[in-house]
Amino acid sequence: MATDPLTERVLDALPQTQCTRCGYPDCRAYAAAVVHEGVPINQCPPGGEEGIRRLATLTGRPALPLNTAHGTEGPRRVMWIDEDWCIGCTLCIKACPTDAIVGTHKRMHTIIEPWCTGCELCLPVCPVDCIHTDVASGAQTGWAAWSAPQAQIARDRYEFRSNRLKREELEHQKKLEKRATEKLGNLAEHSHHTDPVVLDQKRRVIEAAIARARARQQTSG
Repeated sequence: MATDPLTERVLDALPQTQCTRCGYPDCRAYAAAVVHEGVPINQCPPGGEEGIRRLATLTGRPALPLNTAHGTEGPRRVMWIDEDWCIGCTLCIKACPTDAIVGTHKRMHTIIEPWCTGCELCLPVCPVDCIHTDVASGAQTGWAAWSAPQAQIARDRYEFRSNRLKREELEHQKKLEKRATEKLGNLAEHSHHTDPVVLDQKRRVIEAAIARARARQQTSG
């Protein structure tokens, strides 16, 4: 995804936890909002005061105190799953922005600690509250609790996951288009109706669905 140089530098200065506490879906979206929409630079709790200073230097804005409406600066946390309570629902897997949780349906899940950013997005989706947190950085907070290499790993993991989801959605749309095209090719055989008017209505609905699927594929591509 091509962006302007300043947005990229602001993005580089964010901790890449992808926690959404800033009010945006990911770190890139927040970086773009800071640069292009004038959004305040003090909405990233994981970056803490040091993160605000970095953004202030890049943007030329004053270093404001962290806006506590978005959370407070604290030590880095990692999640872990209580195996005795996990029911294998996969909801946490879908919520994790870095694919740090592995497991399959109705099988116990586990968290790969080096990939966990402590975003806590898995906590609210767990129906049995089997996910817990541990402090991983002692008394250190913000960027003192998080390194540039860790941020890069998190960023790479997030981008890999985002690309995977886009690829899977594209493949899903192609399958839907193929099924719809096959059905359209012999609509009478695939329908319980014989009325030409009804069949014509169904044909228009299917053709519209195919057009939408192709449009989504072009957008995803």
